[in-house]
Amino acid sequence: MPGAAALTIAFASLLVPVMPYLLSFAAGAMLYVVVEELIPEMAQGEHSNLGAITFAAGFTVMMALDCALG
Repeated sequence: MPGAAALTIAFASLLVPVMPYLLSFAAGAMLYVVVEELIPEMAQGEHSNLGAITFAAGFTVMMALDCALG
């Protein structure tokens, strides 16, 4: 697909400013998939989202402490 490469090169200057936001969204989606699918014990029971929410809260606290104390 040579057309896709040409479009990517043409729009590269527009994507560079939003790239950190796109990458952080992709990282968050990957963390959610890992927590939900690769740790099956978290999905057992009637409150399957509770494990993902507590993981996200713990990760947020860890990152805040890393930035504050790092």
